[in-house]
Amino acid sequence: MSENIYRLLEIMNKLRSPEDGCPWDLEQTFETIAPFTIEEAYEVADAIERNDLNDLKKELGDLLFQVVFHAQMAKERTAFDFNDVVDAICKKMIERHPHVFGNAEINTADAQNQNWEALKAKERSAHDLHEIDVAKALPALMRAGKIGQRAAGMGFDWPESAGVLDKMQEELDEIRLAIQIGGSDKTKVAEEFGDFLFATANLARHLGVEPESALRSANFKFQRRFKAMEAEIEKSGKSVQFSSLDELEIAWKQVKLQEKSEG
Repeated sequence: MSENIYRLLEIMNKLRSPEDGCPWDLEQTFETIAPFTIEEAYEVADAIERNDLNDLKKELGDLLFQVVFHAQMAKERTAFDFNDVVDAICKKMIERHPHVFGNAEINTADAQNQNWEALKAKERSAHDLHEIDVAKALPALMRAGKIGQRAAGMGFDWPESAGVLDKMQEELDEIRLAIQIGGSDKTKVAEEFGDFLFATANLARHLGVEPESALRSANFKFQRRFKAMEAEIEKSGKSVQFSSLDELEIAWKQVKLQEKSEG
């Protein structure tokens, strides 16, 4: 394994060589590579969603290459290198698992989660970060859930999910009002819609649902049903584009009924 890691580091070093490296790789910076890093992380998640382990192996390799790329650029600035990255994560995992690598008594997953969050809070304090601060680059829905969780950890939360549902209804009413009085100005509508989505993320947290995963699943379901609806329409010699909304609705309901009967 160490030989393969060394080989990967050498490949990256070659790609960034000023003498005979790749022009594209040489032009990259932390800022230009960051979107690719995010994309590769999503492709890992996609392979997991599809339960495609062969593809997961490839996507994990692509994500690892992103880590190596960032480490190489940092090395060129004499900031840190790949070994420093590995050393840092090893130290973090040992520090955050005192019940495994030390003498702490933690016997349940919930207790470990509490200990983990306490240690993270200590780290944030050491870096002069507020408890409510969450990485800005996270997907907005995921970030909303984490912000809500941080606030809840400080005692600012609904006691039960019913309160969140009431808040969602309140935000939905405010969206309707903003639509009525807003005219062509979408600023207020967008603000109220954002509040509604934030409340939705908090409901997911109360229900123990990961909102980003739930939305991904909903996206996949819609795509699957749309393709099946399209096939249903084509059986009658027509296409979706030239079908009426009523015809599409009938085909959509047929697809849903078929899924339930097979389910």
